Amino acid sequence: MPNRDIIVIGASLGGLDALCTVLRELPRDLPASIFVVMHVGGASALGSILDRCGPMPVVEAREGEKIERGRAYVAPSDRHLLLNNGQISLSRGPRENRHRPAIDPLFRSAERTYRERVIGIIPDGGTG
Repeated sequence: MPNRDIIVIGASLGGLDALCTVLRELPRDLPASIFVVMHVGGASALGSILDRCGPMPVVEAREGEKIERGRAYVAPSDRHLLLNNGQISLSRGPRENRHRPAIDPLFRSAERTYRERVIGIIPDGGTG
């Protein structure tokens, strides 16, 4: 069985509580990297909000940043979060489903780069 060490999570604005619950249940020493996209409008403090949810550190993703295990990365406002061979890439590409950041680009790039190592989660938190 392949090592599942890339976890991608996509949520609508209504999914904040569900997303916090997921992060709260993860161990601090989880041997995986987590990537989060939430459909939010305008500037966002999502990284600092989610950092208070659980034991794993949550940071806003930065262009070219090397991916580290035991850390959660959040898409910054108005940028798609993409994964590319051990590094983070941020894009101002076109909106998808009226959103930037959008969930689909993250999930596509994770699947293309990491294939069977990926776990995808879409927590149910209502509409947003």
